[in-house]
Amino acid sequence: MSTLTKSNHIGRKISRIRELRDMKQEALAQAMGTNQQAISALENSENISDEKLVEVAKALGVSVEALKNFSDEAAINYFNNFADSSAGTFNNHCTFNPLDKLIEVYEENKKLYERLVQAEKDKVEFLEKIVKNK
Repeated sequence: MSTLTKSNHIGRKISRIRELRDMKQEALAQAMGTNQQAISALENSENISDEKLVEVAKALGVSVEALKNFSDEAAINYFNNFADSSAGTFNNHCTFNPLDKLIEVYEENKKLYERLVQAEKDKVEFLEKIVKNK
C-alpha cells in the first residue's frame, strides 16, 4: 500500500507533516497544551476548524496554507528538485547574529572567570583568618 495520498483528509496531512518534522504525537500535544489522545483524534479527523488549524500550524512551525495544501507528491518533488538543482549551494539563514552569540558567550565566560577568581580570594582570606586565630 502506498503512503502517497491525494486525499483532502486534513488529519492525515497533519500526521505526515508531524512525521516529516520527526515529532511524536506526545510532543505535538505538549506544544498545543493537550494530550496524545486528542492529537490522535485530530489526525483521524477529515475536517478541522480553522481555529484549530491555526493552533496546529503554529505548533508544527508551518503555515495554515502549508497544512491545507500539503501532499506527499509535492514534498517528494520538492526534495528531488532541491537535490538535483542545488548541489553544493546552501542558503542557510540564521535567525540570530552569530557575532552577537559569540560576544554573549564571551561575556558569560568572563563573568564565570571573575566569580572563580573571587571564590579563590575568599578562600585565601578565610584560611588566613584561621591561621591568625591559632
